[in-house]
Amino acid sequence: MAHADHVIDIGPGAGDAGGQVVFEGTPAELAHAGARSVTGRCLADALRGD
Repeated sequence: MAHADHVIDIGPGAGDAGGQVVFEGTPAELAHAGARSVTGRCLADALRGD
């Protein structure tokens, strides 16, 4: 995901529960938007090496 050109984060409850677009943009933008996105927080941790 960190090497993608564009990310669309869908949640909470994606899949059978539907969900909604939480974020759309670059991986770096997603990492900085971490407070609004569980995926963003995990990506930020991975990019920092935590």
